[in-house]
Amino acid sequence: MNEKVNTVQQILHDFGHYHEIVTLPDNANTAQAAAEAIDCGVAQIAKSIIFRLEPSGSALLVVASGINRIAEHRVEAIVGEKLTKANANFVKKQTGFVIGGVAPIGHSNPIQILIDEDLLQYETIWAAAGHPKTVFQMTPEELVEMTGGKVAKVKE
Repeated sequence: MNEKVNTVQQILHDFGHYHEIVTLPDNANTAQAAAEAIDCGVAQIAKSIIFRLEPSGSALLVVASGINRIAEHRVEAIVGEKLTKANANFVKKQTGFVIGGVAPIGHSNPIQILIDEDLLQYETIWAAAGHPKTVFQMTPEELVEMTGGKVAKVKE
C-alpha cells in the first residue's frame, strides 16, 4: 500500500510474525467500524495514542484497548511527566506515521510505550499497520515482545 506499511510488514517478518496486513474498507473510520470489518470485538482493537510529555518534549505511545478511555492521571503517575496533546506534525515527526495509522512498531524515533493491561485478556488483538486503513493481527504477548512496552493499568 505504501512505504510505511511495507516497513511494518518487514518488521513483522523479522520477528517471525507472518500474519498479513489487512486493508480495511474506506468506511472503517472508527474502532467500532474496524472491528466490524475484521470481525472482532472493539476491545480487541489496539488503538495507538501518542502524547507529548512535558517538560521533556518526548513522545509517549499508549496502546489501549479500543473500548477504554485513557486515564491521563494514571499515565502521568507512571511516566513521571505531564501528558499534553500531540498534534499531527508531532506525531508524524516522532513516529513516521500519520494519526490513525500509528503502528506499535517501526517508529522513526525511539518512543516510550505503555500497553493497556486489558489487552492481555484476549487471544488475538489488531493494531494499525502504518496507514489509517491497514491493520495486523497478533497476540498480546507478541505486542509486548515486539514493542518492549510496559504493561500498565491505563484506563479510567
